[in-house]
Amino acid sequence: MTNREEIAAGVFSALSDATRRDVLRCIAERGVATQTEIASVLPVTRQAVSKHLAALEDAGLVEAHRAGRELRYELRPGPLDHAVAWMSSVGSEWEQRLARLRKHVAKD
Repeated sequence: MTNREEIAAGVFSALSDATRRDVLRCIAERGVATQTEIASVLPVTRQAVSKHLAALEDAGLVEAHRAGRELRYELRPGPLDHAVAWMSSVGSEWEQRLARLRKHVAKD
């Protein structure tokens, strides 16, 4: 597995959970958000938000910055670019395979 594929796998794993997608959307809309701010708009506890943020951080999708006593989370879109590139390359491979299949079927 290439580095790009590993990054994409981490992104897909992190985004497989609907609550994590909601957490990521909340951060993207606000630009920067704390656990408390996220928990105030989602139907989950601060503790649950903390666990989801850890998974997103492990995937490289968010980054925490300390501001006094709070951690502020910010979106890091780079890993999403890797996931999109991986999907694009897989889609291209499938398009080529389908084109060969169409050509083969048309011969018969």
